[in-house]
Amino acid sequence: MHNSARYSLISLAVLLASCGGGGGSSGDHTGGNVVVTPPTQLRGVPIGGATLVPAVAASGATVNTVEPAAMQQLVESAVTLGTAVTGTPTCAVTTYTLKYHTVDSLAADIDASTAIMVPSGSNAACQGSRPVMLYAHGTSALKTTDMANLSGTEARLVAAMFAAQGYIVVAPNYAGYAGSSMAYHAYLDATQQADDMVDALRAARSVFGAIGAGASKRLMVSGYSQGGFVALATQRAMQTKYATEFTVTAAAPMSGPYALLQFGDAIFNGAPTVGSSGFMPMLINAGQRAGAGIYAGLGDVYEAKYATGIDTLLPGTQSLGALVAAGKLPDDVLFAQDSLPQAGGYGSYFGADHLLKTSYRNTYLADLKDHPCNLSDSAPLACAPAQPLRKWLLKNDLRTYTPAAPLFLCGGNLDPVVPFANTDAASAYFRAQSMAAGLLTVLDLDDSSLLGSYRNTRLEFALAKQTLRLTVLHNTGSGGQADKAVSDAYHAGLVAPFCLREARNFFDSAPAR
Repeated sequence: MHNSARYSLISLAVLLASCGGGGGSSGDHTGGNVVVTPPTQLRGVPIGGATLVPAVAASGATVNTVEPAAMQQLVESAVTLGTAVTGTPTCAVTTYTLKYHTVDSLAADIDASTAIMVPSGSNAACQGSRPVMLYAHGTSALKTTDMANLSGTEARLVAAMFAAQGYIVVAPNYAGYAGSSMAYHAYLDATQQADDMVDALRAARSVFGAIGAGASKRLMVSGYSQGGFVALATQRAMQTKYATEFTVTAAAPMSGPYALLQFGDAIFNGAPTVGSSGFMPMLINAGQRAGAGIYAGLGDVYEAKYATGIDTLLPGTQSLGALVAAGKLPDDVLFAQDSLPQAGGYGSYFGADHLLKTSYRNTYLADLKDHPCNLSDSAPLACAPAQPLRKWLLKNDLRTYTPAAPLFLCGGNLDPVVPFANTDAASAYFRAQSMAAGLLTVLDLDDSSLLGSYRNTRLEFALAKQTLRLTVLHNTGSGGQADKAVSDAYHAGLVAPFCLREARNFFDSAPAR
């Protein structure tokens, strides 16, 4: 169900777009008076129309529509195990981009864009009313990240896994990316990111007819890593805030930091994760921009070497690797060498060249001691932290409701980037809330038990890890390098394709609601 009043503003939005609007309050100047259009009324209104985005095929040719054979070549060139995991493409895929109005962390009007992937072809799976899959992407350091660009690995994987199998895919880029005028990214700000997703879907629905996207009533929500968090936050918002407008058929968040306060407490308590030196500044900056008062000055949090400009560094024009090489970020050394406590096996995250001040860490740890949280599965957030960052993490922790739609949580328990403890904590909370029987499915790809659900998928995943390890070992003769290759590929290269495939299977079998 759509809010028809909102779409009466489309002509106004087009006018604003032609005048360069979308980055602040909008108004109509008449006779010296300014009539301001509230940001809430502009939300989800397109800025202009959908624009076709050509793709570069594996042959190097530029095409407006990627045919199944060409999609297969793209997948084989970039996706772990290729079509052995994604399946052989059935439909051709045409990709569009669409700019729309949404709101920033303080509810002010801002612009963002979304990719829309439309299936077509003679196969029955590509015709008629098609299910819609709203997809949230993973963390990126680059402001140019654009899910409409199929040269990107994640965009290509999602196109092959869903659009090429008959799903209409709406994949927002998030405010702050892909030409958005927002000067920052509201990283893991659950309210803003969910509203951004909702607004992208609203805008996409308004142009479906113009781009030949015949949508059915089946709506799926999914995402990976950061996107797993965003997907669950979006399903929560659609259930608790927008229930008269959206009915989610099924949701499949994957490898996301859902238990955000527990995740943060573990990091500061001595167990950081791969990528911490990148995502921690993004998280802190998002909270500061949202008015959480995390610091009075950057020097309160960061060592002097890194403090200046770190609030505008990410997302930016360089990858995390390039930022480390340029000396703008440490290589995942979060805390000082002598800063305590340090969990066993996490020594590489402690060193002389570190990101966060020990004094700041100590304020966090003192609050953790005085205001412990996560004391029970049923009420993990029944606590009152006083330290601003912990308060911000609690505010955005997703263990606050009970999903009413079928929910599939997927990941791997050896994940070095987003610990599977997040999935365990979220699923334990949902079960403690007496989530309806049969609605919750959890897949740990690294579950080595010989029996149980998803046995064949778990065996395939184990084989993929072993194949990679043996290949690197054969090429280098180094067991250490082989193990590192598996660890480096684990989160995005190995877990993601298998989880996405099982998410699609879950969606295919989800009953109508």
